[in-house]
Amino acid sequence: MLKKITLLYLCGLLLTSCSHLERTVDERETATKNTAIDLKDPVPEEFIPGPFHIVAVGDSLTKGVGDSKEQGGYLPYLANLLDNESGVKEVSVQNYGVKGHRTDQLIERLGKPAIREAIGEADMVTVTVGGNDMMKIIRENFLSLELSLFQSEKSAYASRVRKTIESIRSANPDVAIVLIGFYNPFFQWFSNIQEMNVIVDEWNEAGSSVVDEYPNAVFVDIDDLFLDNGESLLFDDNFHPNDRGYQLIAERVYEELGEDSIEVLGEKPYTVRKEESY
Repeated sequence: MLKKITLLYLCGLLLTSCSHLERTVDERETATKNTAIDLKDPVPEEFIPGPFHIVAVGDSLTKGVGDSKEQGGYLPYLANLLDNESGVKEVSVQNYGVKGHRTDQLIERLGKPAIREAIGEADMVTVTVGGNDMMKIIRENFLSLELSLFQSEKSAYASRVRKTIESIRSANPDVAIVLIGFYNPFFQWFSNIQEMNVIVDEWNEAGSSVVDEYPNAVFVDIDDLFLDNGESLLFDDNFHPNDRGYQLIAERVYEELGEDSIEVLGEKPYTVRKEESY
């Protein structure tokens, strides 16, 4: 059973830090688009470098809350890394992130025609979601929090992650999917409180297990990046990543894509060179 006094103190701070997540969500379907250009690496003679398109969906980590430049958090860093790949001429990003979104809200949003059309044209879809599902449990059970509440909701969370992937694949059966895990932002202040670490680990494992059910999909664990590594990675709200935090997330995603666990950077970005007729 959770130590209620300790967890209540932690959750009080969490609710204070994240109160802005309760704000009204902007449901406009206009996506932010960032582009990185110019391929410098040589490619095989028979191929022409082609564009690579990313659609990003999810919560505030996708929106980029905490990004001082307000350019989409980890996404510009990831685009720049992918832009250096042989065969990639141009990396474009459509960002549909909404701060405060939970899995149930993301599933509903994925049904919108504009987003489904964008996914249909994407080479890769990145997803960040889950942290606000945990926040919902905290808000609804603030005075009677127990570890069992998070454990029982974990299965429902996994089911919604599965529905999220199915919705994406129904819009584009061939698209690569990257589910980015979440982290415990309070570790650096409350490293002796193990309950929250256990919850985050178990929920990340649940998401990873769902992703393992699908081909051309990968789970990216980022929790370890935000453990006590002697570097400040959080924004002023002590909850969201700062610029350096987002950079490390992008680098971790890029590393996972390089493990050959996903076919994102295979032949798809290339266009076969055709002989010209005169």
